[in-house]
Amino acid sequence: MRLTPSFREKVWGSKELEPWFPNSQHKIGEVWFEGVDNLPLLVKFLFTSESLSVQVHPEGKTEMWHILAAQPGAKIAAGFRETLTAERLRAAALSGEIEDLLEWFDAAPGDTFFIPNGTVHAIGAGLTLCEIQQYSDVTYRLYDYGRPRELHLDQGVAVSDRGPYAARQHPSSDVLVSCKHFVTERLRSPMRLHAAQFQLLIVIEGHGQIGGETAKAGEVWHVPKDSEFDLAGNMVLLRTSVLTPA
Repeated sequence: MRLTPSFREKVWGSKELEPWFPNSQHKIGEVWFEGVDNLPLLVKFLFTSESLSVQVHPEGKTEMWHILAAQPGAKIAAGFRETLTAERLRAAALSGEIEDLLEWFDAAPGDTFFIPNGTVHAIGAGLTLCEIQQYSDVTYRLYDYGRPRELHLDQGVAVSDRGPYAARQHPSSDVLVSCKHFVTERLRSPMRLHAAQFQLLIVIEGHGQIGGETAKAGEVWHVPKDSEFDLAGNMVLLRTSVLTPA
């Protein structure tokens, strides 16, 4: 079943959405994929023309990012260059020093980053990425570059891991991320798939067929457990699975 995209405007979003979606007259920051009740995972495509806020998620929202496109110099941040006290983290969030204390990583197409709950993070400008996460949207904003949006310092400092963190993944196989919440692999058609458990298929490049139905980049498909089907054509996909049947 093909999931339904939901386009969400953001101040940091972009009008340039191709080749995944038609370009927009509005600044689209996130595209959510919905249409099936009780999904354990949420897939988003993110498009950034400005930096997102520096933020952190509490338990219940671990996520990963797979970079689809990046302008020269694009970066993401995760964790800190040194271990901070709670008091210094709060002060740095108020002063803006937090930008300089974060560990910034160059981001290029094909890169993957894993962001467990509690990891302070930020996504820079000039990026298109696929985000796979536990199905929660609880976000504590620590710093927002002077934009007039609410901060959540008490909650954010309380749940933050305040030390360094190696977010960049170095996969030695098609498995990009494997954690207790989900496993995500990179696949290329043609191939035959057997789904023993709940899965989502995310088409990130090309076009072809999933189970005989036309599929193209920018689509997410829900795969019920105990199903078997063919991937045809010339597609690059992410397959994400939960570790217990849904």
